[in-house]
Amino acid sequence: MEKDIPYIAIFASGTGSNAVKIISHFRENNIEANFCILSNKKDAPVLQKAAELNIETFSFGRKDFAENDTVLNYLKEKNIKLIVLAGFLWLVPKNLVENYPEKIINIHPALLPNYGGKGMYGMKVHTAVVDNKEKASGITIHFVDEHYDHGKHILQKSFDVLPDDTPEMVAKKVQQLEHKYFPQVVENLYLQ
Repeated sequence: MEKDIPYIAIFASGTGSNAVKIISHFRENNIEANFCILSNKKDAPVLQKAAELNIETFSFGRKDFAENDTVLNYLKEKNIKLIVLAGFLWLVPKNLVENYPEKIINIHPALLPNYGGKGMYGMKVHTAVVDNKEKASGITIHFVDEHYDHGKHILQKSFDVLPDDTPEMVAKKVQQLEHKYFPQVVENLYLQ
């Protein structure tokens, strides 16, 4: 792709199912965008998926992310239009938030402000939802600020939690919502 086509930087720590869905959505709908995938884990499965999709990757440690400008400088070299956190577990440092105001979004596997904050991710969230006998759960897509799961909401979608649902069943329902709505939200913000 040409250099002047903007980039979407996707930060991921795990398998990258949302990252793949977003990239596939753009490709299937012929939306021109460059992608790069950044991960804080050198062995994250998302990096292998990125290689299979011919997507540029960048791995980093905590010091390069939170204590100096290594990651920020990498992003500045690109024409970054949007930063997407897709299963990325670290708190975004002030230097990134300040350089990309309302350009960083996150998806959380619950209806914030419930079940958010430090340490609340993945199965921990779904187990808490089931243990507390919640009647509904879902996803929250929000802008990122300097606090965990705190920024202005962009979209929330919910589903009923049934009395016999297990955390694994809730996780499946959440992932279905993520894969349906996250690519659409990324597209809308990218095309603005």
